[in-house]
Formats: sequence, C-alpha cells, structure tokens
Amino acid sequence: MSYFFVFLFLSMMSYICVYAYQNQEVMINNSYNAGQQILVAQNRRGGIMARDGEVLAETITLADGSEVRKYPYDSLFSHVVGYSTKGKTGIEDRMNYYLIQSNAPLNEKMDNGMQEKKNPGDNVYTTLDVGLQEAANKALGIYEGAIVATNPKTGEILAMVSKPDFNPNEISDIWEELLVDDESGILLNRAAQGLYPPGSTFKIVTALEYIHENPSDYTKYSFTCNGSIKIDGSRIQCYHGANHGKVNFEKSFAKSCNSSFANMGTKVDWNSFSGTLNGLLFGKPLPFELESAVSTVKAEPDMTTKDQMQTAIGQGETLVSPLHMNMITCAIANDGKLQHPYVVDHVENANGAVIKRFSSSGSTKMMSEQESYILQGLMREVVESGTATRMKDQSYTAAGKTGSAEYNSERDSHAWFTGFAPVEDPQICVTVIIEGAGSGGDYAVPMARRVFDAYFGVGE
Repeated sequence: MSYFFVFLFLSMMSYICVYAYQNQEVMINNSYNAGQQILVAQNRRGGIMARDGEVLAETITLADGSEVRKYPYDSLFSHVVGYSTKGKTGIEDRMNYYLIQSNAPLNEKMDNGMQEKKNPGDNVYTTLDVGLQEAANKALGIYEGAIVATNPKTGEILAMVSKPDFNPNEISDIWEELLVDDESGILLNRAAQGLYPPGSTFKIVTALEYIHENPSDYTKYSFTCNGSIKIDGSRIQCYHGANHGKVNFEKSFAKSCNSSFANMGTKVDWNSFSGTLNGLLFGKPLPFELESAVSTVKAEPDMTTKDQMQTAIGQGETLVSPLHMNMITCAIANDGKLQHPYVVDHVENANGAVIKRFSSSGSTKMMSEQESYILQGLMREVVESGTATRMKDQSYTAAGKTGSAEYNSERDSHAWFTGFAPVEDPQICVTVIIEGAGSGGDYAVPMARRVFDAYFGVGE
C-alpha cells in the first residue's frame, strides 16, 4: 500500500507539472493567478507592432513613475489591437502572456533589479499593414460596417477595420458611457464578431453545391427570369425587380439573379448541401486566434420550398461574419484550400531577438481544385460583365461577388463585396460589409477597389 500511494503521489505531481507547462499561458492569463501581478510589477508591458515595425501600442513611463498605455494611431486599430485598460480585448488580450514577459538578458535584469527599474517587456509583431489599414479605414469613411483584407496563400490578416470605432487612449474616460450604450455596439469587432445576412455573396456557396452535384451538367443549366419566381405559393423577387431574361449558370451568377438561384435552391440535395456547409465551417468556431462569431444557416432535408429559396439566395435564417466570408473567398483563391488566418507573426525581446514565431494554425480543404477554378471564373465574370463592373479595367485583374442583403420588413439592405486579385496569382482577398447602404455593386465594390488600389500601389 505504501508503494502504491507513493506511486500515486508521484503520478499526480508529474501530471500537475506537465499540465502547468503545457497550459502556462492560460494559467498566467487567469485573473486569479497572482503570478500575473508579479510579472506586471517586474516588467513594463511590451509593445504591439505592425508588420514593418511601426508602433501600434506601447507603454510610456511618466515622470512620476506611473505607466500609461499609448496607441499612436488612435482609433485606427482599435478593434483588432484592442485595449488593456478596463479589461483586455483584441491582440492585447490574446498576447497578454507574451506582453507581460521579459526575455531581456539576465545581466540587464540584474541591473534593473538593483536600480529598482522594470524590465522591458517583449514586443509582439503583427501581420497588419498600416498603409492598407489606413486605406480600408478611409474607404469605409462614415459608414458602419467592416473591411477585412487577407493574404490567401499564407492566411496573414493584412487589415481589419470595424466601424463605429473608438479611441483606446480614451477608454478610461468613456468607459461609463460605453457601459450604458446598448445600441451602437461600438466595442464589437464587426469584422470577426459581427453576424449579417450574406445576401447574394452566399450564391458562391449555392453555386458550389450545384457544381458539386452536377460536375458535368452545370454548364447546361438554363432559366428564364421574368423579375421574380413563385413556387408553392412562395415568391422571390430579383433586386429591384430586374428582369434578366434567359440566363445560363454563368450569367445567373454574374448578374446575381435571385430568381435563378431560388430555382436552384429547389433542385439541390439538401442533405448534400448540409455537408458542403459543414465543410465550409458553418456552425463551427472559426480557426482564428481572436474572438470570432459562429456563422449559422438553415439547411435541412425537410425544409419548406420557401426556406429552400430564401437560403439559396443568402436570406432567411442565414447569418455570416465578414471574416468567415473572407475565409471562403480565400479558399477559392487558393485552389480550394483555406490557410487559417492569423494576425500575430512573432514575438521579440527588447533587443530584437526572436522569442517565438507564429504562422497559420493549419489548413482546411473546403472544395476541390476544379471547383475552385470554376468559381474563380464565375467571380471574374462578375467583374467583367456583372454586378461589379466598377472594378474592371484596372491595372490588375480582380474577381468577386457582390451582395445586397435585406435585413428588415422595409427591405433595407446591407452592401457586400468579397473578392480577390490578381486573378492569375491571387495575393489579396478583400471583404466589405456596409450596414444599410443598399447595393453592393454601388457601394461595397468602390470601397474594395480602394483597398486593392492601395495594395497594388495604384495612384501613388
């Protein structure tokens, strides 16, 4: 019995040690852990940098010895970088474990200890591009909504803008005001946490399912649009009652014909569609290190005809985040494979030595290469002859899908665009949502074009 209990004790000690080592980040970040307060007392909180080293957040020591967290770009990175006063959000929260650590040389730490000075904290370098963030912020202007820009090959988040925004330098001053604000959702990162009806951008998903079920015959699809369609007493109308006439599969997509896609919705296998949606991460937490929302969609075999048609055009009970729509677009641009998005590149100590590197957490095969090539062609045609012609004839080629998503009984709509460029070798995916703006082709496309222009240096 003695040997048994000694063995049991040693096993428990080993388990606790292994658990503590493997979960040290979670344990340190726990607000009940006094170890965090010790680190905060010993080390000055590290900085958060853009991809080129520009400071996005830093800790300033005042003459009286007190510390103040400063955000040089004010509201520009407010949601993605976050704040560290009155709680923590964004990168400030996700990387707190590293920001309160100091990997300064031992002799420097000893000198600081003798002088009762704090050690310099480690610095977090992000994948964010200041110029692109500024372009996206300027493009969104006074509108509420979000813009996400990503490298589809690597998963790097290049820009993430959400409005309305706030100045994290003033968070302590406006905190009480924010606590009683139940309407603006100013602290919500709409890019990752916002959920919206996707409208016609969801036709990417419906088209994928139709291609999946009809790999050889989808090109034979034909439909005559008279501005609306009525099946089993349920009626779907094209945007502003547009009459598209006789359309094939490509033209249905390019012109964003609601009637044609509602018709497709009654013809697909919803058991199969449910599997496609599962593969596209609907109903699942997104593989992203910052807090993000779970997109939802109704896809059941026994759905009514009305529900089938509404879901097929991105309405009904379907809700998706801009980040999720951007991820689907990235998978199309990257030959069917989603490289999981990430926003932190590496951590350095105060002397510039790399402490830890980060990269995409992995990849998800969302569709076959052939299916992605077909969707690339369909999205290219949207720009060439469809609802996104405001983006054609640039120095770069672009592909995308617009959306005008109705969200109330008055049929007001959010404006969407999601796409990539250049078509031949996609380097950037941009997704735009503008709340209550109306037509995606009229409002979201010009905004996306400004972000593409900034990336490719057009007009410099």
